[in-house]
Amino acid sequence: MAGVKMSVKSFNFYYGGFRALTNVTMDVQSKLVTALIGPSGCGKSTLIRSLNRMNDIIPGTRVEGTITLDGHDIYAKGVDVVDLRRRVGMVFQKSNPFPKSVFENVAYGLRINGVRDRSFIAYRVEESLKGAALWDEVKDRLKDNAMDLSGGQMQRLCIARALAVQPEVILMDEPASALDPLATQKIEELIFELKKDYTIVIVTHNMQQAARVSDYTAFFYLGELIEFDKTDLIFTRPKEERTEDYITGRFG
Repeated sequence: MAGVKMSVKSFNFYYGGFRALTNVTMDVQSKLVTALIGPSGCGKSTLIRSLNRMNDIIPGTRVEGTITLDGHDIYAKGVDVVDLRRRVGMVFQKSNPFPKSVFENVAYGLRINGVRDRSFIAYRVEESLKGAALWDEVKDRLKDNAMDLSGGQMQRLCIARALAVQPEVILMDEPASALDPLATQKIEELIFELKKDYTIVIVTHNMQQAARVSDYTAFFYLGELIEFDKTDLIFTRPKEERTEDYITGRFG
């Protein structure tokens, strides 16, 4: 066991006067997959976006409590948010490639981080596309517009873009919800491969997906963390009645 990578303690999140998360405490284990599940509006996307401070860009938000990365509070004064987001990368629900070439999409993060060495950029682009299980499909199309790829390929391209800057944690907010079953399977297989090198947190509304890809599962309801445990325990022997009701489809 590699230990705790990120830790959430007594965390509250507010959009103006509305409290979206209430007193959430949980640990994210290094180089494992943690799934966040729960009905729409339960706070899971708010939490995942709090892990790399993506919510900072929304006016009127505030937080209480702490979230740490390797023991350091990411909300402390003086934290370099750009560096935080390099270390904690994000892949969104809707694939959002830039209207540039496949190559430039993956190189983007390196360039904004000041990398100028062309041979190094080319190396990282190839490695990242291989890491996202996309290289064989696009190696002859690197100059093509990324918008010409299929939906599943675009989503893997966004994963490659996140990998290029060598993050430590990858956040995925429903990465397969817009994809067909075959593309979804590829994303799930990819997640399984990626956890050898990265810590992964995934939001999913798909119970079967959470059961298949994650090591730990957190069940949220109305902004509260109801139960958090190893995935096999959550799905076979949940301690909380509300967890059982949700995973058996009685509500949500």
